[in-house]
Amino acid sequence: MSMSPPPGWYPDPHQPSVERWWDGTAWTEHRRTPEAAQQPGAQQGFGPADPAVTTVMAPARAGGGRAKVVALTVAGVVLVGAIVTGAFFLTDDGDPQGGTPAPTEPVAGSTEPTATKSSATSTADPDPDTLVDDLNGITLPVPKGWEKDGDTIGGGASIQTPDIVDCPGDSGLCREGIVTSNTVTDSDETDPKAIARGDIKDAADAAYDTDKLDKHPYGGITRHEKLKEGQIAVAGRSGYYVRWRVHTAKGDGGYVQSLSFASSVGSESMIIVRFSVGAGDGAPPVSVMDEITRGIRSVDDSATGGGVGSDVGPTP
Repeated sequence: MSMSPPPGWYPDPHQPSVERWWDGTAWTEHRRTPEAAQQPGAQQGFGPADPAVTTVMAPARAGGGRAKVVALTVAGVVLVGAIVTGAFFLTDDGDPQGGTPAPTEPVAGSTEPTATKSSATSTADPDPDTLVDDLNGITLPVPKGWEKDGDTIGGGASIQTPDIVDCPGDSGLCREGIVTSNTVTDSDETDPKAIARGDIKDAADAAYDTDKLDKHPYGGITRHEKLKEGQIAVAGRSGYYVRWRVHTAKGDGGYVQSLSFASSVGSESMIIVRFSVGAGDGAPPVSVMDEITRGIRSVDDSATGGGVGSDVGPTP
């Protein structure tokens, strides 16, 4: 039975001249140059300066390309027959065989770094220009300058503008553009027109009236006007959209759109895609709604056409 050593600074197995931080389970990327003189009386090398603990190193075996190092710790009275819990082999250049070994004892005077870096490397997004909504069986294009929202677990798939600004109303942070796709679950309605018309007020309220914390980031909606609505093709399916211009008590307000169509996968549930784009300086152009709608595709057919201005055929 072996035990993992506690977090601390240890000699780097790849570069013994420096110390490397061990987080208790794996090496991190934090390194430092050992201080020749730490605190007065500090013990250099392995282990704390404890007179009750003596470290004995077995000499290297001569004549071989490999040396077996066994660390035996004797506390107080030497106990004959102590169990050796771990040993590892080093090649001539000091690299471990079968992976980097864990350290055996902490370095005296070690302090935890201000931030530890995980030994696991992050995987780059293979397609940063496309958001895949597996639940609804669609993909959404990510416009230039936008980003995917990685914190929408249980709240649909979203893309958003990366910059956040202080909300003009209640305290909080706001974005100039957000698009979210969700499955319609609170209704058995299958008519895209009825769904889009029934959702647009909720979409406006969620974006510009009362947020999830019951605050009014824009001071509330004062009025709205319908800009347009109509039937369109989305990912090869017949859909419907409604677009409003929303005016708010504080700030410039913005534009909202509800777009509804049926999924082409699974049980072909109805989908609602909500758009919100600010109306102030620096906000994305309203045409980004059309751009995103044109780029929505089925996950089963990335070549499927459809979108604003496209001919609408019968729903399969």
